[in-house]
Amino acid sequence: MRLSDFDFDLPEELIAQHPLAQRQASRLMVLDRATEQVQLAQFADIASWFRAGDVLVLNDTRVIPARLLGHKETGGRIEVFLVRRLPGTEETWACLTKSSKAPRPGSILLLGEGLEGTVVEGGEAPYRHVKFTCQGDFSRVLEQVGRIPLPPYIRREATVEDRTRYQTVFARTSGAVAAPTAGLHFTDEILQGLAAKGVEIRSLTLHVGLGTFLPVRTDDITEHRMHQENYFIPQDTADAVNRAKSEGRRVIALGTTSTRTLEYAVDHQGLLQAGEGTCDLFIRPGFAFRIIDGLITNFHLPCSTLLVLVAALAGREFILEAYRQAVEERFRFFSYGDCMLIL
Repeated sequence: MRLSDFDFDLPEELIAQHPLAQRQASRLMVLDRATEQVQLAQFADIASWFRAGDVLVLNDTRVIPARLLGHKETGGRIEVFLVRRLPGTEETWACLTKSSKAPRPGSILLLGEGLEGTVVEGGEAPYRHVKFTCQGDFSRVLEQVGRIPLPPYIRREATVEDRTRYQTVFARTSGAVAAPTAGLHFTDEILQGLAAKGVEIRSLTLHVGLGTFLPVRTDDITEHRMHQENYFIPQDTADAVNRAKSEGRRVIALGTTSTRTLEYAVDHQGLLQAGEGTCDLFIRPGFAFRIIDGLITNFHLPCSTLLVLVAALAGREFILEAYRQAVEERFRFFSYGDCMLIL
């Protein structure tokens, strides 16, 4: 398929710039793959589509305040964006930098609250490796001086509100530079309601990387190469998923990040494997799903890998027709937008 097969017209005013006053107040579009029927509802009622025995798998990654503003020791202003921590190092990160002159190895970056960065050798363009030092715990200092990295289609600066609203209520493990946004609709009360109904709720971790926003640059989508993201699947999550599959119960993924992790970590026998690693799975039409039976997700960018993924699950024509209806019904799109449930 061509990338142009996943294009659609999206009025810019439908791109949500702010979260709603309440997380659960978003709208919900429910897609039935068997009948190709579309139903419009409210997210607060999502438990209505769950059954006792379903397993809901969520991504508990926590967004770090990855944007750092400061200046070089020589005086010029600089912005540093943390992309991923390099394994086996003491706070050395692959970063994007923005300044009038690109910093060279050996450059000292002063980033506030005693946080300093030193540009070190390594890193392929456009990334630079930066080693950070500070007094005390790096994560604590980062929380003080860093800014939440909002997606590029949110055309405003991050606010204090975004520190909580661009974070799921179940975020636990720090490391993402973007939120698993389908989870932003959930409240503790909705999760408790699902559990009371007999839904098993399990978690995994996939640290969402900056690559989630990178455009596909090849019209032949088979030539696109996905970025790598670190993941961890606990043993109890793997056990719960494998029991459900063996007993014919549904596994529903909360978000495309959970979907890719589950479908990446399944072995040749169809069993989900616990453990950690890096995931670079690109799910596109023709993909044979072996774990998930349903997906909760937001409305995605035209011509994006995320739209290609949901089209692989529900069918390209069905998804594009649903998106056409979402535009007609004035649904809100992208990270702070409304929600879709595919069953």
